[in-house]
Amino acid sequence: MSRFLALGFFLAPTLLANADGDMPEKQKPLPQMGDSYVTNGLGSWIWEDKTLDDQTCLLWNTFDIPTSSKVTKARLVMTVDNEFTLYLDGRELGRGAEWRELFVFDLTQLLKPGRHVLAVSCYNGSFFAGMLFGLKVELADGENVEVKSDQSWKVVPEGVSRWKTRTKAQPEWAAASIKAPLGGTPWWTVPDAVNMMPSLQPIELFFWQTGWFQISLLSLCGLVILVSLRLMTQLAMHKKERFLLQRERERIARDIHDDIGARMTQLVLHGEVAQYELPADEEMRQRLNWICEEARGLLSTLDEILWAVNPRRDTLRDFVDYVCKYTVDFLAPSKIQCFFEVGPETSAVALDLPPRLGLLMAVKEALNNAAKHSGATELTLQIHWRDERLVIVVRDNGKGFDPALTDPLRNGLPNMTQRMKELGGHCVISSQLARGCRVEFSVPLHHPRSSFWGWLWNDKRLPAYDSGTSNDRNGEPVQSHDPTKC
Repeated sequence: MSRFLALGFFLAPTLLANADGDMPEKQKPLPQMGDSYVTNGLGSWIWEDKTLDDQTCLLWNTFDIPTSSKVTKARLVMTVDNEFTLYLDGRELGRGAEWRELFVFDLTQLLKPGRHVLAVSCYNGSFFAGMLFGLKVELADGENVEVKSDQSWKVVPEGVSRWKTRTKAQPEWAAASIKAPLGGTPWWTVPDAVNMMPSLQPIELFFWQTGWFQISLLSLCGLVILVSLRLMTQLAMHKKERFLLQRERERIARDIHDDIGARMTQLVLHGEVAQYELPADEEMRQRLNWICEEARGLLSTLDEILWAVNPRRDTLRDFVDYVCKYTVDFLAPSKIQCFFEVGPETSAVALDLPPRLGLLMAVKEALNNAAKHSGATELTLQIHWRDERLVIVVRDNGKGFDPALTDPLRNGLPNMTQRMKELGGHCVISSQLARGCRVEFSVPLHHPRSSFWGWLWNDKRLPAYDSGTSNDRNGEPVQSHDPTKC
């Protein structure tokens, strides 16, 4: 009976190990690497105090490389019963799942002077558990840095965040327990195989992955958001101001029409009644007739002002209709035949009060000059869209004039040019004796298809418009004149 007990005591570790599936069936000769055995520098089998089935053990350690030293060679050898994942400074280096074999890592390219963190996530399926570890770092000055699996390792409790990169152990982290020395029961004394893990290179950090670039990018994004919010606020305020302005303009136009217009009409009627009550040759009747004519002229001017002030007429289509009707009425008493050329794209363009009123006054002055001085029989009014600019051309076939001989004291021509400059546009007068006159008005406007951001920034720096200097009738050169430069 005592013999069977002694035999059972001797075979118990082997039977238990085989039950766990952890012990090799036979030992093989010790593998070699270069001139030294692969097991040289390994420590003991370490684990937590308690060994459990289906258990995860987090082991942590650090080592320092002197600042003035250079690493010439660094080799890490380890294995875990049963599985492991190895980390260096938070970077995963590799995994293993066979405790009978050793796994060798070359860390020569990864280690720089300073403190480094070793972290191993170990897993035990059943029965015995342990980690075997050995790291040897050879320095250029002949010194070595070694880390073995011993009680210097710490066991990290589960649930600790960023434990793979922490350079200092917490007080509650317990020291690892030594389960058996190298070659001790129930583990092997010679590994079945040695696995050379792929060599790893340092992670190349591109500039867009650096902290300063990411902070700069976030700052830029924040600045863009702030500018966008500011522009949106300005846009909302602009819309509100425009709405209030249009409502006030409607009120002013209504008041002028209902009050001043009605009173002016009443004065004209009273003047006409008083005029017909006097004899035909009475001097007072002639004066009353002059007063009535002036009052009718004022009513016509008042209609123009009401048309300009009324926000319901803030489109180029309304402007074109009004100007064409005004041209027909103005030239009706004369022998001048008028023609119109209107581009199709002009109908959708918005035309606010300042450009609408300025262009109307300039066109009226050009028509007045043509009716008084040109002696023309035909007049053409062109309105079209060209290069983000509204272009209006008044052209006649009259006797023309020499721009260099115009009277600088007259206000008509300089007034037209000044109005266009106030609107950011141009007025170019081209004329030649016996070949008529051509007056071109060019004003920059925001087309509905133009850029929204261009409108939002209200950029005034638009390219100047080149009207050309050739006569389109006979190809002969003409004289161009800017009245403001006389």
